[in-house]
Amino acid sequence: MNNFVKQTGPLGTEVIPTEAQLLERARELIPMLIEKADSVERNRMVSRETIATFVAAGFFKILQPKQYGGWEMNPAVFYKVLMELGRGCASSAWNMMILGIHQWEYGSLEQQACLDAWGEDNTVITASSYPPFGKVEEVEGGYNISGTWKTSSGCDHGKWAFLGGLRRDANGAVIDRLSMLVPSSAWVIEDDWHVFGLAGTGSKSLIIKEAFVPYHRAHSLIDYSYSDRPANYLFPFNQIFFGAVSALIVGIGQGGIDEYIRQMSVRTNTADGSNAALSPYVKDRLGNAVVRVRSARARLLQMLAESTEYVERRELVPASDRVHYMLDIARVGRDCEEAVMLLFKATSARGIYLNNPLQRILRDVIAAANHITQNADDTAGMLGAYLLGQQLPPMMFGREAVSIHD
Repeated sequence: MNNFVKQTGPLGTEVIPTEAQLLERARELIPMLIEKADSVERNRMVSRETIATFVAAGFFKILQPKQYGGWEMNPAVFYKVLMELGRGCASSAWNMMILGIHQWEYGSLEQQACLDAWGEDNTVITASSYPPFGKVEEVEGGYNISGTWKTSSGCDHGKWAFLGGLRRDANGAVIDRLSMLVPSSAWVIEDDWHVFGLAGTGSKSLIIKEAFVPYHRAHSLIDYSYSDRPANYLFPFNQIFFGAVSALIVGIGQGGIDEYIRQMSVRTNTADGSNAALSPYVKDRLGNAVVRVRSARARLLQMLAESTEYVERRELVPASDRVHYMLDIARVGRDCEEAVMLLFKATSARGIYLNNPLQRILRDVIAAANHITQNADDTAGMLGAYLLGQQLPPMMFGREAVSIHD
């Protein structure tokens, strides 16, 4: 286990690490994550020791507001850390992605909500399940909620959770999508996570019989409007959350490339004993896999760089850009899935053994690419429709439909 020493400056003030230092910490953890990947999958959850290592490395502070002890860095730093961690163990990195992106979400909440969660301990971890699975009833002062929220990754480590729900008007029509902050005392975990990929993420269900969520602990997932919060929290929620999933998938793709190089560098041809790396097909598949992953990585970081220019001027990212960015994000899953499959097919029978890490990486990237954030089909159609003068659907870029002329 790696130990990261907290640096302090004058009068005990904390020295915030640079992006380069955080990336080096992430790279240092890759061998440990690779070593533990099989046990993480068998146990169907990430160990508390690994989560504690991520905490010690400072990864949970990257997006956390300074007001609550964080470093309030640009999301690109968090994305790059995920791209490194994903090379080691997809499930462990997935937990870091899901649990860590919530630190950014707190930047959109009212102060009282942040104090509710972090008032006594600002290292408390928050889980989530955003799909609106449960029942939401608006009452005086907030919402009564009940039901089962599925696929809450890393929920074993969470003391709070953001749960999704639909807000309706008096006639039952949906008028908003909500994220509601709920303490762990309100739910029980149902251990129903039995899957073929990303099995170690511990994405179990949260069951709530009844809980009250005050208004200050709820916010809209789709209402994108200007506020006086710091610039790093002026990005659209969907863009930052969806992009974090894609960043992690880039890491899985790179992990597949790393493993393929390790295997093919020493593998011999069973027909004549020659080095497998001399085969033009082995080399061609590697090159084509690399360009897919690198292109996905570059597209994702470019999207964020362009968005950062807007928020640093304290402007909202316009819908005309956001609709392009959502496809930039969603295509990552398909690109990286194709990259790993290209490599896997060159391993022949050796690749199907359970002791070959590449088959687990393939299963993990397929599962990750099935995430709703990676729906490149509908997202491409949405972009095409927009460019042809049709409206963007409501509840995606705002409560109302958006026209190219808006």
